[in-house]
Amino acid sequence: MYATELAGDHLPHDTDPAGLPVAYASFLAGFSARERADGPRLAAEAVARFATAPCDGDVRELVITHNFLIAWLVRHALDAPERRWLGLNHHNAGLTVIRYSSTGPPSLIAFNDVAHLPPELRGTGLPGDYRV
Repeated sequence: MYATELAGDHLPHDTDPAGLPVAYASFLAGFSARERADGPRLAAEAVARFATAPCDGDVRELVITHNFLIAWLVRHALDAPERRWLGLNHHNAGLTVIRYSSTGPPSLIAFNDVAHLPPELRGTGLPGDYRV
């Protein structure tokens, strides 16, 4: 096990706020010029490191990270437009599993799974109006 800044919670994309809902545009306005430069660079390095098919057989890695990088990796796996990382919100301790294979595109196996948590903890990390 090792720590890397690639698994940090960085702004993964300097998303143009034009055409976004006001809440997203306001959120993005809170990031500094440095965060807008460093975050996307680190996210690209994280994709290069974590989001590739293994060269040597079956490799399983656990990356413990935060909402922004998870959203960026899911967006990347689904080949969604860059701005779609916004709105992919995750529970605290939610599990997301992405399978990378040399035989095809990435597969999203699990997204934000909280079944391993007791019911009273399954809504943590999300705004109150997200809970069902």
